[in-house]
Amino acid sequence: MYDLPGAYLRDLVELTRRWKVTPEALLADLPITAAALADPATRVPLKVCEAIIARAHALTNEPALAVHVGTQMRLSSHGFLGFAAMTAGTVREALALATRFASTRTSAIGLALHVEGATASIVIEERTPLGALREFVVVALLVGIWQLGQGLTGAPLDGHAEFAFPAPPYIQGLPLAGRVRFDRPVHRLVFAARLLDLPFVHADPVATQISTVQLERELANVADAGLPSRVRAVFAARSDFPPITVVAKQLKLSTRSLKRKLAEHATTFSAIRDDQRRQRALLLLDNRALSIGEVATRLGYSELPNFTRAFRKWTGMTPAAYRGDGFNLSNLRSPTA
Repeated sequence: MYDLPGAYLRDLVELTRRWKVTPEALLADLPITAAALADPATRVPLKVCEAIIARAHALTNEPALAVHVGTQMRLSSHGFLGFAAMTAGTVREALALATRFASTRTSAIGLALHVEGATASIVIEERTPLGALREFVVVALLVGIWQLGQGLTGAPLDGHAEFAFPAPPYIQGLPLAGRVRFDRPVHRLVFAARLLDLPFVHADPVATQISTVQLERELANVADAGLPSRVRAVFAARSDFPPITVVAKQLKLSTRSLKRKLAEHATTFSAIRDDQRRQRALLLLDNRALSIGEVATRLGYSELPNFTRAFRKWTGMTPAAYRGDGFNLSNLRSPTA
């Protein structure tokens, strides 16, 4: 069963007080209590989360509630993962922890960091259909990650957000309207890779190590939770896209075991490899200094039409159409500019 940590819903319950909505009114007749949400071990099924969020919208009459949740997101709500990220040395280290241990918080959503040249992206991966929760969860999470990053570095972070669903009407009235795009291939934050090396103001290597030990224990309790991420990490460390035999050997598994274990996560090796190629294609296409032909070559396509067909399959549009509707990342400013 897919679920979300109760701490995330607790934050929503507390936020709605701003609109004079009481916890009793928000949770009435639902199979969860405010006391249960205060317990760090509580997990809330997605259907219950959907009911709480729908009622929160109705009682507050605030369409942009997801943005408010993201803006008010606290690291403490992410448990040991939040503490480890807060005490990491740099943005890169924090994101490495987040992608590695995201499954200790929920199996419904994954995070992936992609870097290609001067451009980087954080991608939100839906591990199960989120249904009516999709817009709320993805908007809140991407806004939250961005806000937390600025707080932890003490510096403004330039970049933009992309969402794989239509633009909600409330976005146009918000200050961030000019830095978001909708109906894109994936949910992601895109930014200059140089930001990955920004130091954190609360860096504490000892605290990070202590938190990581606890996270390792939590991860061990989730059967093979990190296997898809480990496969992705193999691709991230290489410039090519090796076959399953090579990846299985690197992970010290047989090809059959790797296929079976990935199937238990409702995915396949081919699906992961295609997704990694897609994410790299998006970042390469964001670099206007590269021709589409050069992008195809870097991705291992000997002929441009083959890349065009693959990209259309992944995104529903041609590389040229994607590039024509995208941001020019060469315009991103230095955080100190």
